[in-house]
Amino acid sequence: MSAIPTYDADQLAGILALLPDVDSVELKLTVPDDFQRSVVRVLGIDPLDAVVRQVAFVDTPDLRLSDAGVVLRARRTQRKPGDLTVKLRPAMPEDVPEGYRGHDGFKVEVDASPAGYTCSCSLTVQAPDRKVRRMMTGARGIHGMLDDDQRALLRERMPEDVSPDDLVVLGPVNLIKCRFRAKGYPRRMVAELWAMPDGKRILELSTKAPPAAAFQAAAETKAILAGKGLDLSAPQETKTKAALAALTAPGAG
Repeated sequence: MSAIPTYDADQLAGILALLPDVDSVELKLTVPDDFQRSVVRVLGIDPLDAVVRQVAFVDTPDLRLSDAGVVLRARRTQRKPGDLTVKLRPAMPEDVPEGYRGHDGFKVEVDASPAGYTCSCSLTVQAPDRKVRRMMTGARGIHGMLDDDQRALLRERMPEDVSPDDLVVLGPVNLIKCRFRAKGYPRRMVAELWAMPDGKRILELSTKAPPAAAFQAAAETKAILAGKGLDLSAPQETKTKAALAALTAPGAG
């Protein structure tokens, strides 16, 4: 197994400066295709515990929202209400617009992987599944489904040359999500397997921790995953970035 990656001094200083002002830290690892089946086996992930999800993104065909650091997302979850999210990424804690802290569904979070970390803020609200489904099929637009606070957050980075009429639905992407506990590991983990429209599959493992426990959680997670033979130095990619690239590739859809 290759060397376990470690953050350098600047990365450590940066994440230490963020922790007092974020709500949570999510540790993530994407697993290369060749190892996905073995990872499911060695971690004891039971696919029958999984739930089915659909995720769609809303952007311009040339991804001008994404380029501006905005993620506009709708999700459906098996036997649950849907939800809508406006996310600004990256977004440092000091950049959070006034009045959002403490809002139900709002969070400032650090996503950390062996490749580095990103801080973001997001506001998620529930929506009836039937309405989210209609939006995903193009029967209605997402802008009218957002609440006032989400629209205000979206305006923080909405490019001036983009209007709601320019936005299109990208997706949905189908995935399965499974919560599990690996033997010898004290935290609950999540496995998500995304089936991209180009035929690629992305398996992501993740766990969340409060900021005060972030470094302990990182050490425990690194130990259990490396101990199971996972290559923590494998190339990493975010699900959102990979999905948007696949959904807007020539011939997609």
